[in-house]
Amino acid sequence: MTKSDLTREMGLKKELGACCLCSTSKLCPICFSADFFAQVSLEWPGLPAGVKFDPSDLELVEHLAGKVGHGNSKAHVFIDEFIPTLEEDEGICYTHPENLPGVKKDGSSAHFFHRTSNAYSTGHRKRRKIQNRFNLSDDHVRWHKTGKTRPVMENGVQRGLKKIMVLYKSSKKGFKPVKTSWVMHQYHLGTEEDEREGELVVSKIFFQSQVKQTEEIAVDAAAQDDLEKLTAAVSPRTPKTSTPYPPRAAKKCRYDEGDEDNIEVSAKQVTFH
Repeated sequence: MTKSDLTREMGLKKELGACCLCSTSKLCPICFSADFFAQVSLEWPGLPAGVKFDPSDLELVEHLAGKVGHGNSKAHVFIDEFIPTLEEDEGICYTHPENLPGVKKDGSSAHFFHRTSNAYSTGHRKRRKIQNRFNLSDDHVRWHKTGKTRPVMENGVQRGLKKIMVLYKSSKKGFKPVKTSWVMHQYHLGTEEDEREGELVVSKIFFQSQVKQTEEIAVDAAAQDDLEKLTAAVSPRTPKTSTPYPPRAAKKCRYDEGDEDNIEVSAKQVTFH
C-alpha cells in the first residue's frame, strides 16, 4: 500500500467512522484490506461530552432480538460496548447493583444482557435475591416486582414485555424490608408474561434520587388534580343516593411470585431509605 493510498484510506475511515468496525484479524468492510489496519491505530475514540445511550423500551427489545438472533434481527456492531453481557450463573443477582460495572448514582442508567434463573429446582419462581458475594454487611437484599407486566408494542404487534422492580433490603431475615432507591426495568421477548429458565433478557438499572421521586409524585398529583377539575367541569355533581361502605382494613401484601424468602410486608411498613 502506497503512502497516497494510505492517506486516502485514512481519510475515508475518518469520514465514515469505520475504525471501530474492524480488528487486525478481520477485513475492513469498506476497502476489504487486511494490511491497512496493521498501520492504523484502532483505539476507541470515545464519544463527545453530553452524548448518552438512552434507548426506549422498544429499542431495548430490538437490541435484545438482535443479540439472540431472533427472526431476521442482527446485533449492532457496537452493542457490546453499550450493553455488556453478565456471564454469572446468578445473572444480574450475583451482586448488589452498586457493584455492577458502570453503574453510578448520578441519575444515569446502565444496561446489561443477562440470563434469568429459577430460585428452586422445581417451579417457575425466578431468582431475585441478591447474593452476598461482595457485600460485607449482613443485609438481606432482593428485587421486588412492582406493578403489572407491561407489553412492548410496535405498530400494534407485541414485541416483548417489561417488568419494573425495586430493590428492598432488611437487616435480618424476617424483619420488615426497606425500599431503596434502586430501580430495574427488565425486558424479555415474546408474548408470555414470564421469561423461561435461562432465557436471555436485557435490563436497565438506575438509582432514583429522593428528589426525583418527590418530583414524580408532585407531577402525578398535579395531573390528577387537573383531571378532577376537567371532570367536574364536564359532568355536573349528583347527590349520593347510598351510604358509602366503610374503609377496609389494610391488607397484607406479599412479595411477588419470585420471592425466595416468602416474606410478608404490611403496606404501612414500607419506608424509603
